[in-house]
Amino acid sequence: MRSVLSLVLAIMIAAITGVGTAWYAIERGQLFGAVAVGNWTAWPGTGSVDADPYSMAMLARTGEVPLGAGEGLAFTATLDHQGELLTHACVYAVSGEAPAARLWTLTAYDDQGYLMANAARRTGFHSREVLRNEQGRFRITVSAEVAPGNWLPIGAAENFGLVFRLYDTPLTTGSQITDLVMPEIRRVGCR
Repeated sequence: MRSVLSLVLAIMIAAITGVGTAWYAIERGQLFGAVAVGNWTAWPGTGSVDADPYSMAMLARTGEVPLGAGEGLAFTATLDHQGELLTHACVYAVSGEAPAARLWTLTAYDDQGYLMANAARRTGFHSREVLRNEQGRFRITVSAEVAPGNWLPIGAAENFGLVFRLYDTPLTTGSQITDLVMPEIRRVGCR
């Protein structure tokens, strides 16, 4: 009788642990294959046939369609240059140069993963419309308040994330991702 109870207890612990860790991995998002470049993180394998099963399950649950392995690469950031969470109460400057790509976009998402609703009805910038200086560098102000120049408005979500997508980039053919120089996310001020 005691061995049967021990076996039942062991099975219950294993089942709870297995289901709990699988739920955590799917709920948390992509856990495997992350490549960090500064505050930006990409998961190059997510859109390929070699994607890990947890990423595929998370994508099936959310309905998100990642860029295919030959289409491009998406980098996500939820922290500024000081390692603080991005929040609607602050103003940020995303500046620098973009890695080589035929086209890039910068979009803001709320803490639930949805495009940020805002009064200006603008959800992102792309490389063909952004204003640049003489050196080819850009600066995009990300804030809830109107700003001159390149302005990406954000809504009232407490925290948010930025996604920088590179389309038709040599990075998808095996170039070194870790050697990239990505745009910096600098906090300018808070209200």
